[in-house]
Amino acid sequence: MFKKVLIANRGEIALRILAACKELGVRTVAVYSEADRNSLHVRFADEAVCIGPARSSESYLNIPHVISAAEITDVDAIHPGYGFLSESANFAEVCEASHITFIGPAPGVIRLMGEKNIARGEMEAAGLPVVPGSPGIVENEDEAKRVAADIGYPLMIKAAEGGGGRGMRLVRTKKDLVQAFNTARGESQQAFGSPNVYIEKLIERPRHIEFQVLGDSHGNVIHLGERECSIQRRHQKVIEESPSPVLDDATRTTMGDKVVEALRKVGYSSAGTVEFLRDESGSLYFIEMNTRIQVEHPVTEMVTGVDLVKSQIRLAAGEKLGDVVGPFQSSGHAIECRINAEDPNTFAPSPGRITTFRVPGGPGIRVDTAAHADAVIPPYYDSLVAKLIAHGRDRAEAIVRMEGALDGFVVEGIKTIIPLHKRILADPDFRAGNFDTQFLEHLPPAAAK
Repeated sequence: MFKKVLIANRGEIALRILAACKELGVRTVAVYSEADRNSLHVRFADEAVCIGPARSSESYLNIPHVISAAEITDVDAIHPGYGFLSESANFAEVCEASHITFIGPAPGVIRLMGEKNIARGEMEAAGLPVVPGSPGIVENEDEAKRVAADIGYPLMIKAAEGGGGRGMRLVRTKKDLVQAFNTARGESQQAFGSPNVYIEKLIERPRHIEFQVLGDSHGNVIHLGERECSIQRRHQKVIEESPSPVLDDATRTTMGDKVVEALRKVGYSSAGTVEFLRDESGSLYFIEMNTRIQVEHPVTEMVTGVDLVKSQIRLAAGEKLGDVVGPFQSSGHAIECRINAEDPNTFAPSPGRITTFRVPGGPGIRVDTAAHADAVIPPYYDSLVAKLIAHGRDRAEAIVRMEGALDGFVVEGIKTIIPLHKRILADPDFRAGNFDTQFLEHLPPAAAK
């Protein structure tokens, strides 16, 4: 096992990694920007190093600064969490060259899955169904026109190295293609440093379903069931749950087996997530893979009892999957609500100082957060304040527990989307499991006060 791990992240995921390290008897090093000087992960880590100003490009995304902090504190490994450098093949390679273990997949696998058009080809060759689309990068307008004519409208133009909805454009008619193509390329260049895009057929009214996987460096891979992540706003997840209310046992088993076999072929290790779109007929299509821990990993932990973050660390230390994850059986249902610092009606960011912060408790309730009374939510980073997770014997009980927990969650001084979550959970279609990725677009507005 490692003696000391540097946590290359901030907020709730930094605290989550810190707790896992403490259970394993591993010392921790927190890195932080000047804006996070008073954050809890800085206070609770064994050591802490400031790596730059508030802007993430000068701190959390600054590879030389992170590596320098790792070297002066003499760590064995770096855990990147999610976001920031977690899916940077270049960062993983620098760690390797510096004789520091990157807690995640090998650099080559990160790069393979990071190029979404290449990942599509690899997964299709490994037996996973993919959405019809271009065979690779679409280089110019003429090629875009040929691909569009072949697969038909409507279609999606997507950044090859993208995520989070950036560099993505919906095209419903031929006349909109060229402008959307060039806009997507420009966005991709600005957001990801590459103009590369590819084209996929649009699946109307899809559901977003993903499989959680774990692999070791000895060729073993397992999956821990699926998560339903269809409640989204602008391709950003708002609510996640496990298991999916629409996936039957036969599909779950068949697709899970295919996912495991596909990742075994590419030599996948560590935690990862294979994401699919489900069409109205019930067919699943691979869209991408995230080679890191997910924001929504707690719902899988709640139903399986498997500590995914601790598993990542143990697998990176060379342990075998069978020793890290013993026999487990999924039980019950879990739902996660992301509590963001945003106006619940306009979604405008709401940074500022929290004046009151009271978290709920009770059977089946979990809160992952780095917030507290008097904490400042800075405007520089993701707006996530907390993750509220409810587990029940079944979906109905999980929903009821979540509603009670939302009622008991008090955050003052900033605005949050807690009222939005209450509206979602009260909606008859959500309660019946009848929704897709456009659900929020059709959710009735909040009643006037």
